[in-house]
Amino acid sequence: MEIIPAERIVAQIGGTLMLTCNTTGCASPTFSWRTQMDSPLGGKVSNHRTYSTLTMNPVGIVNSHSYLCTVICGERGKKEKSVKVELYSFPSDPVIEISPSLIAGEPAPVICKIPDVYPSHHLEVLLKKDEHVLHEEYFLYDDSTNTETKTVTYTFHPMAEDTGKEITCVARLPIADMDFEPKERTSSQKLNVNFGPQNTVITASPGNSPVEGDSLNLTCVTQSNPPAQIVWSKYLAEESIQHLIKNNVLFIPRVHFNDSGQYICEGINLLTNKTEEATVDIIIQGAPVITKLSIEPSTTVQEGENVSIQCSAESNPPPKIILRRKSDNADIGTSSARSILLPSVMFKNGGDYECVAENKYGNSKREITLNVKYGPKNTMITVFPAALKEGETVTMKCTSSGNPDPVISWKKKKATGESEKISKNATITIQNLKSQDLGLYECEAYNEFGKEEKAVELYVQARLEEPDQMIPFIIAFSSVAAVAVPAAAILIYVSRQAKINGSYSLVKALRLKV
Repeated sequence: MEIIPAERIVAQIGGTLMLTCNTTGCASPTFSWRTQMDSPLGGKVSNHRTYSTLTMNPVGIVNSHSYLCTVICGERGKKEKSVKVELYSFPSDPVIEISPSLIAGEPAPVICKIPDVYPSHHLEVLLKKDEHVLHEEYFLYDDSTNTETKTVTYTFHPMAEDTGKEITCVARLPIADMDFEPKERTSSQKLNVNFGPQNTVITASPGNSPVEGDSLNLTCVTQSNPPAQIVWSKYLAEESIQHLIKNNVLFIPRVHFNDSGQYICEGINLLTNKTEEATVDIIIQGAPVITKLSIEPSTTVQEGENVSIQCSAESNPPPKIILRRKSDNADIGTSSARSILLPSVMFKNGGDYECVAENKYGNSKREITLNVKYGPKNTMITVFPAALKEGETVTMKCTSSGNPDPVISWKKKKATGESEKISKNATITIQNLKSQDLGLYECEAYNEFGKEEKAVELYVQARLEEPDQMIPFIIAFSSVAAVAVPAAAILIYVSRQAKINGSYSLVKALRLKV
């Protein structure tokens, strides 16, 4: 009699196990099966003429026994033979659970599940990152009496460089004296670590200081998973920012001076919710650009005010700045874009001013006009002819300078001392000069910033005596009312063998009130 397999068998829970009890030398044997502890067989018996089978499908924990096969062969008696069924369960590879959205630097759990393992107190589990062991766990004191899924959890901090590496879970079930395969199962999963942006850099081609008119390429490179969105912007005055494009390359086909400034490349990772910036200072080389030419407090001022003329220019290399008045090409100042002060400005300072900024790449010019307002000045009366005779025509002209142009008017003193307005023209003409035309004439120059007066007096200075004839000569004297600088008309005396006998004046005294 024999039993197959003999004495000891190792079976995996969930599988199929067939025990065969076979006998020879007995024509009509009787077979029976039982366990040593008289527990349920947990299987199906099938008897045949010379053998019997006990099939366990599926094998369960209830089949962990020693089975006895009994054969009775008539008068020859009975025989028994036993086989011990030893069970294990290690049916499949471990299952690794890792978040698909790992973020660099943030803690992440790695879960390894070993399904339906038995006996679990023999289980050994290793977690590795590539060949580096992260964690080991043993279940020596586990007293489970049935199959169980065992779980190992480990928290690690993924780094950007872990992307592409493998997390491996190694499960071993090394049971001594049990012959089964495999005793080790593994599962691996590649890491996809979301990170960045980081190590963001900008490269400028052909460089950070292109010449005006050249092209400029700014390329932004950053490390990020998933790839970062790139946004370009530029710092403007007053700390404002001008947003440009969403592209890793910013291309300017022809740079101008106003393209100078600080450019910002911002990498944005929407998954990690992180950003990183890189900046580059671009300085465009070229001819100067005059950015400011102004007159303070205004381009129109009143004589006596303090005036500041300001000229500023920008360029690389820095410009030389020349500020001058065009009328005389006199350089008022050479500076690095500061102001020139004209204290107590005078009317002669008015006019067109020119700012010239120059460097090795060229120059730039701008003009501005300073308009100085002032009251009448240098008022003057001219009388023609200078030597007068009764009956002649006399022309008196009054001139004055001022801004705005002064308005000229004439007055004549009456015998009563009052002044009578006689003309609003700068020039007056007296035809057929008579004695009643003699007297004091006043010229007034006026504008909104003041007035100035001048006067001239026509009177007879002397009589020249000739045989049977007396010729009266009329003398013109002028005086200044506002400035008190007298100006006398030059008198021409024509005397041919004349002798001065005496003189008389039609005007006894000249009293001119300002």
